[in-house]
Amino acid sequence: MTKKRDADLELSQEMTTPVIFLTSYNQGIPPSFPQATLADLRQFEVAHPGLFKVSGYWSLEKHRKRLMDWLPQRSHK
Repeated sequence: MTKKRDADLELSQEMTTPVIFLTSYNQGIPPSFPQATLADLRQFEVAHPGLFKVSGYWSLEKHRKRLMDWLPQRSHK
């Protein structure tokens, strides 16, 4: 069981492209949360440049929760 947990942790820490992140993000969020789009990811990156050491690379561990918090606020504006 420890090996599975380590694999999950490694996967969530891995830096990925926006397309890979988007697929994982949308598959893993609860149905009540809004789905993200590539346009949303671009806007999020512009709004939060400090979260990106390397522009255009995302990780579930670092960005998922913050995107989940940001998306609903953005859609109400």
